[in-house]
Amino acid sequence: MSPAGAVATTYPPGPTSFFSSLIYRPGRDPLVFFTDLVKTYGPLVHLRSSGEHVYVVTEPRHIKDIFVTNQRKFKKGRGLERSRVLLGDGLLTAEGEAHLRQRRLIQPAFHKDRIASYATAMTADAARTSSRWVDGATLDIDHEMMQLTLAIVGKTLFDADVAGKTREVGQAMADVMASFWIRMLPFSDTIEKLPIPALRRARRARATLDRIVYDMIAERRRSPGDRGDLLSMLILAQDDENNGRGMTDQQVRDESITLFLAGHETTANALAWTWYLLSQSPAVEAQLHAELDRVLAGRAPTLADIPALGFVERVVTESMRLYPPAWIIGRRAIEDYQIDEFPVARGAILITSPYLTHRDPRLFPDPERFDPDRWTPAFKAQLPPFAYFPFGGGTRRCIGESFAWMELILVVATLAQHWRLRLVPGHRVVPQPVVTLRLKHGLKMTVERR
Repeated sequence: MSPAGAVATTYPPGPTSFFSSLIYRPGRDPLVFFTDLVKTYGPLVHLRSSGEHVYVVTEPRHIKDIFVTNQRKFKKGRGLERSRVLLGDGLLTAEGEAHLRQRRLIQPAFHKDRIASYATAMTADAARTSSRWVDGATLDIDHEMMQLTLAIVGKTLFDADVAGKTREVGQAMADVMASFWIRMLPFSDTIEKLPIPALRRARRARATLDRIVYDMIAERRRSPGDRGDLLSMLILAQDDENNGRGMTDQQVRDESITLFLAGHETTANALAWTWYLLSQSPAVEAQLHAELDRVLAGRAPTLADIPALGFVERVVTESMRLYPPAWIIGRRAIEDYQIDEFPVARGAILITSPYLTHRDPRLFPDPERFDPDRWTPAFKAQLPPFAYFPFGGGTRRCIGESFAWMELILVVATLAQHWRLRLVPGHRVVPQPVVTLRLKHGLKMTVERR
């Protein structure tokens, strides 16, 4: 076995100069950087970054090998390693047996029967959002979706009313995300201690989020019992590794904050990008409205309606193809590995990206076009595994995937049957690739009642 950081003798094509391979160069757009790499060098690229060997992997068969076939040869990548500063040792950052144990503990909260009980809360919160909108008003739809999904995750997973904390949580999340690329720099542990404004704001943001989550935990400790939500399960859980004692507040906090943040941030981003794409595609929007009018006839959607809302599902599917909330997923090799004829030394970083693979013209003809109708059964059947993977894959596949699909379909159906959303002329729509794929300048839109 090679020592950590050992240099392989043969590399895939890629940039050779130090300057051209700097991923985190100030001012460089990571989406443009990685897209140009793949266009220039092909579906498997090698580069050096911060003294480490990095492989950009976009072929579905290679991604499947990393996530499924050979998943035990990898651990989480640098992004999740650095996310521990905020998330602690929750499901997203845990490794090996600890990850499997925590996943088994949390999985019942996402059982299909329990998820079905969340549907009413989802449509009710979406209806409340709809009732607040005024015909002709200009709104930041990015903020509106953050507020909506925060209310949904608060009610369904934590049985808590967090609607009044939307602004606090939103600012805290923005400050945390703004520090992402700084934390990805080499020697970030040292940099963390420096008086850098972005990192100071991120530390304050973590304190804010901790206070909100610990308040929920303290309230539940005072009134124990099973309310049928995730927080009840965590509070009541017995830790087999801890002599059968319950989880500490720190353990509950780490799991709670991971699902609290992931459960609203990624879904809100997916919804915002969906409204943007619909506003740019009048024919698609008209087709969506026609389905909603035919299936719902003005009433609120229910869980039972989802099978009949096939076009809504295709719209959401295509939106997450173009703008996957989890745009990049990294792994670190914990033993020597091989990709085709190229050896990969232990310690190397392998980067996969739904954003890149979803825009591969060999997989998705005319990939930049928003075309929900491409998602026919025949098209889906011929796609190789991991050609489309907005929720990751393998044992680390997003535990809340079915929750998210239901929420996305029901929220789009609830709002779109009553409203058209129009992008404000001149508003700049710019992707902001941090932990998730955000909108850098928000999303200013005019809401028009249908």
